[in-house]
Amino acid sequence: MQNLISTPKKYSELPTAEKMAVIKAWLEEHKAVDVAEIDLAGQGAFTDALLVVSATSVRHAQSLADGVSALCHEQNYEYLRMEGYNTGQWILVDCNDIVVNIFQQSVRDLYQLENLWGAAAAALNKEPRA
Repeated sequence: MQNLISTPKKYSELPTAEKMAVIKAWLEEHKAVDVAEIDLAGQGAFTDALLVVSATSVRHAQSLADGVSALCHEQNYEYLRMEGYNTGQWILVDCNDIVVNIFQQSVRDLYQLENLWGAAAAALNKEPRA
């Protein structure tokens, strides 16, 4: 039976790596500091990728978060929620397959997400012992 109704996809079907490149380029263009990518695809994690950046001030962090949100809407990328916006110390922008973490440098140094997730990804990639 032929489907007579064609429904458009709700969100862009662009691969995660391509979305990541667009978001990363936007962040770098808007002066995000020390942009780091963490690939979690196929790791059984809550997302496929993390972007970790630092901002130079609370207002800068909020501006970056607003910009990522607007970019997601413009590009039709899935955008789920934002956390931590009011304090601006650690703002999390959840784009489903990509989670953007915007930190003040002191908070980033404290939590060291790159080390945490880098170690987790390495542990998940290890071959099981025989």
